[in-house]
Amino acid sequence: MQRVEQVGGVVGRWFPVIVLIAGAIAMAVPEAFAGWSPAVPWLLAVIMLGMGMTLRPVDFAYIARRPSAFAIGLGAQYVVMPALGWLLTVLVDLPPEIAVGVILVACAPGGTASNVMVFLARGDVALSVAMTSVSTLVAPIMTPLLVLLLAGRFLPVSPGSMFFSIVQIVLVPVILGFLLRRWAGGIVDRVTPALPLVSVVGITAVVLAVVAGAADSLLTAGLAIVAVVVVHNVAGLALGYLVARALRLDVAARRAVSIEVGMQNSGLAATLGTVHFGPAAALPGAVFSVWHNVSGAALAGYWSRRPVQQEPVDSTARGG
Repeated sequence: MQRVEQVGGVVGRWFPVIVLIAGAIAMAVPEAFAGWSPAVPWLLAVIMLGMGMTLRPVDFAYIARRPSAFAIGLGAQYVVMPALGWLLTVLVDLPPEIAVGVILVACAPGGTASNVMVFLARGDVALSVAMTSVSTLVAPIMTPLLVLLLAGRFLPVSPGSMFFSIVQIVLVPVILGFLLRRWAGGIVDRVTPALPLVSVVGITAVVLAVVAGAADSLLTAGLAIVAVVVVHNVAGLALGYLVARALRLDVAARRAVSIEVGMQNSGLAATLGTVHFGPAAALPGAVFSVWHNVSGAALAGYWSRRPVQQEPVDSTARGG
């Protein structure tokens, strides 16, 4: 298991490069991965099971300690990115399926890699974990409703079907993983070091399947997709920080909110695009999965070299 943990650490550090190479391979020989699409929901379910296995009851205690800070962060998660995604689809002329894919990324919950980035950035890790966990748990309600509201003008949206998909591939695995940690903690502790490797392999396989299934669309709209993804992510990181600063959260919390808002569960977005709208709708999620790890790591590296300043904090932001 120690060797697996070492491999997982190396793979995690090179994750963006690995996914980029996977995407290039899928573009070069799409026929080799053309039949992988049905496996995408199962791959994400395995990843979310791993997320659930890392959760503990204490991770939710932050909500009681600092309810205002948590509410600000969660509100920003489900307001900033959806608003930015909608604005980009208004400003940029994208094919309908790809526009829906942008909205799917915008309305997804926070990504699990964000917790590591917040730790590296000297941010409020407890807030980050609480935001990721709760945004994931409420995703079956929030994501379908937001997608219906923002993407209904592009393609027909079935919020009921999307709700059941998210329950099956996100909520059930997360809860099962959480219960496994409670009931079989010893076994879970032994396999936990392998979870980063499992996540990287799972996301890489999702990217292979998505890119292979929509290689033609990527060739015709690839630059536009990349541009929209980069602007979406960078603007989300910036606005997340500015919202937290405007509402007088401390510096560590600002960093956590920024990264949580900017980094999305792009695997979920790609999966929902594949299942409900077609291969092209999954492309923004696949591209986002590469880019947000690059930008998140760069931002975390920058903040890691800047100490968290002790600034006055408004008592309401502390939840007091």
